[in-house]
Amino acid sequence: MPQPQQPSVTRRQFLATASASAALAAVGPALAGTLPGPDRKPPQPKLGVQSYTFRQFKLDRAVATMNRLGLRYAEFFSGHLPLSASAEQRRAFLALCQDHDVTPVAFGVQPFTKDHAHNQRQFEFAKELGIGCLTADPTLDAFDSLDKLCAEYQIRIAIHPHGPVGRTLHRWYSAETIMAIVKNRHPLIGSCLDTGHLIRCAQLGTTLDPAAQVRVMGARNFGLHIKDHDNDKRTDVILGQAALRVEELLRALRDVEFDGFLSLEYEANPADPTADVEACLAVLRAAVTAVYG
Repeated sequence: MPQPQQPSVTRRQFLATASASAALAAVGPALAGTLPGPDRKPPQPKLGVQSYTFRQFKLDRAVATMNRLGLRYAEFFSGHLPLSASAEQRRAFLALCQDHDVTPVAFGVQPFTKDHAHNQRQFEFAKELGIGCLTADPTLDAFDSLDKLCAEYQIRIAIHPHGPVGRTLHRWYSAETIMAIVKNRHPLIGSCLDTGHLIRCAQLGTTLDPAAQVRVMGARNFGLHIKDHDNDKRTDVILGQAALRVEELLRALRDVEFDGFLSLEYEANPADPTADVEACLAVLRAAVTAVYG
């Protein structure tokens, strides 16, 4: 489409345009790809699992189970690979994942503070493992450091809400609390919403709709932990059996052109959640087919 003629711009307008262009370039192809196009279908989400689901499994059993369930992507937590892992342990981890056709796409949930050196060690860890996103629980004073590190490493920070913590709500309990902080920060700082923790907020009188929360975050949705939670029984359940409307959630992800990782996380039956995970995956895969075709 031909561009209409533009009037001459002021220096201030030119600097604003240049700043916006630089921000888009910093986001990279993944977010730049969210710009609408008449013939482009929204990308299907990368369906995977949060390894915390298998927290009572040794790493090799957890990865083998992912393979058996047809899960090709995973977000790992520190119980399976600590930040202190040696170079040899990291190489063994990558070899194990490769042998089982599992791609590590994220790591967390990790704390971040104003300690820039410690934050940088986590980015170096992610870089070495080829991981493009760190799921995060940053303190309010961490963001100047995170701005610099996201720009330098081109690795995403995805803030994770934790819902109720005791009798209060976690500082990052909703998309609104996250967006209020990140909207003026580096474009690679966004969220990894957790549908179960969003649902749990109703226990303290705050009802949050996961699909609406996805729409609040828009292009800053970098990951999502998908789970359903029964607030009466205070336990996770098979997707769709409690408050979560799975297809509605996926339609929201489709509409914001989500290109991140969709991690099934199941916290019930920790000794062996495999059968429940398999049931959740059947629901999720059917919903993906229904929404994305």
